Amino acid sequence: MIYDYIIIGSGVAGLNAARLIPPSKNVLLLCKKEPWECNTFYAQGGIAAAVDKDDIPVHIEDTLVAGVNHNDKKAVEVLSENSREAIDNLIENGMKFDLNDKGELAFTKEAAHSRNRILHADGDATGRMLHLFLMGTFIHKIETNCVVNDLLIQDGICYGVKYFISETEEKVAYAHNTIIASGGVGSIYKYHTNSTAVAGEVQGICIEKGLELKDMEMMQFHPTVFKGTSFARKALLSEALRGEGAYIVDDNDYRFLFEYHPDGELAPRDVVSRSIFDYHKRTGHGIFLSFDKFEKIWFRKRFPNIYANFEDLGYDLPFEKVPISPAFHYAMGGILTDLNGKVINMKNLYAVGEAACTGIHGANRLASNSMLEGLVFSKLAVNDSFKNNFTIDKKAYKKEIKYYIRNKEIDKPIKDRVRKLMWENAAIVRDFDSLKAALFEIDEFLKQDVGRLLYLRLLTAKSILKAAIDRKESLGAHFIKEN
Repeated sequence: MIYDYIIIGSGVAGLNAARLIPPSKNVLLLCKKEPWECNTFYAQGGIAAAVDKDDIPVHIEDTLVAGVNHNDKKAVEVLSENSREAIDNLIENGMKFDLNDKGELAFTKEAAHSRNRILHADGDATGRMLHLFLMGTFIHKIETNCVVNDLLIQDGICYGVKYFISETEEKVAYAHNTIIASGGVGSIYKYHTNSTAVAGEVQGICIEKGLELKDMEMMQFHPTVFKGTSFARKALLSEALRGEGAYIVDDNDYRFLFEYHPDGELAPRDVVSRSIFDYHKRTGHGIFLSFDKFEKIWFRKRFPNIYANFEDLGYDLPFEKVPISPAFHYAMGGILTDLNGKVINMKNLYAVGEAACTGIHGANRLASNSMLEGLVFSKLAVNDSFKNNFTIDKKAYKKEIKYYIRNKEIDKPIKDRVRKLMWENAAIVRDFDSLKAALFEIDEFLKQDVGRLLYLRLLTAKSILKAAIDRKESLGAHFIKEN
C-alpha cells in the first residue's frame, strides 16, 4: 500500500496539515508517543496574528526587530499576511478563543510586540485547547508510540519512512508525499520546556541524507521557567504573565532587568534570558517572578492552569514569588524549506512548524509566532502538494533499506553527558573554546557503536555546535562571550 501522505508529528503543524487533507486521501500520521506528547499541548501563551490589514506591516516589523533582521523578510510577510485568515478559519470550524467583556476576541500583549495581538484560549492553555480542537477534527489513520528512524530518499524523491514500533520491531511505509512536523530539539538539552518526545532525531536523518539545515546555532531559551523541580522538563511560566504585568526581581525585590534593557521584562527573550544568567552569576542572588500587581480573582480567571499547577506545588499565587531560571525553549533553526514548506532540492518532502526553517524567526523568535507558523505553513505545504500532485513509483526505489538497533547499553550515560554538554556549552552564553571542546566530545561519541536514536541526536547536536562555531559574531540568541 502507498499512502497519499505520511505526516510525522502530532503538534499544531502536523494536525493542521491533516485537517486540510480531504477524507478521500489515504493519510497516515505517525506519533512518537501519545498525540498530546508534543510542544503544542504544553504551549501556554497564545497565537500571534495581525489584528487587521493596518497591523500587518507592524507585525512584520516587530518580527524582524526581535529576529535582529536575520529573518527572511519574504517569509515573515507570508506569515503575517496569512495570519488572520488562518485564525478566522479555525474559528469558523469551531475553535474557541477567549473573548473580552464586549464579546470580541481578547487580544493581549507579550514581550517585543508593539501592540495587543495575541489570542489565547482557556486563559493560559492555548496550546492544549488548540490541540484538542485539532484532534477533534482528525479523521485519518494514526499510529502512536512509533519513532521515525529513516527517510527513504533517492534522487530528490522521498519514497516514505521507516520507524520503530517497539524496542526491536520496525516498519516501512510508502507515500506520495511526506510532511515532517516532528518539532525541535529540546531533549538534547539538560533543562528544557519541551515535551520529552522532542529530541531532534529527524533533523539527524536529514543531515545523514545531505539535506540542508539552517540557523542551527539559533536556539531560544525561555527566561521564566520554574526552578523548583529536579525534572529535565521544567514548568513554563508563560510570556503572557509578563505581558499582563508580572515582573522579575532578585532576593531584595529589586527589578534589575532595567540595568540591561529599557523595556525591562518586556525586552526580547534572548535579552531577558541573558540578563538573568549574567545577574545571577555576578551577584549570586536568587531570581523570582513576582505577581503582586494582580488581584487573585482576576489571576485565577486569566491564568487558571498556572494557578492550579502552582497551587499543587505549594504556592499561593499571586501572593508569593516563584523562583525562576531560563531553560531551552525553541529552535529557530531547522530543515531548510522554501516558502511553501517544501524541503530544498526535494520533489515531495515537506517540513513545517518548529522542525522547519523558513527564516521567519531569524536570530530570535517573536513570542507566539510559532503556533501561527505551524498553521500558516502547514496550509501552504498541503496546497502545494495538491498543485504538484506528485506520485511515487515504489518499484523505482533501489536503495537498501537498513534496519537498526533502537537503543544500546552504552547509550544512557552518553545521552546524559550530551545533554549536560549542550546545556553548559551551547546555551545562553557561549565561548569558542567550550564549543570546540564539546564538539570534540560529540565526535568521539559518534565513533562509538551507539543505538540509532542516540546516533541521530548526536548528529543534530553536532550541527548546533558547528553552526555556533562558524558564526563568529554575537547575533540574537547566539551570544559569544568575549574573552
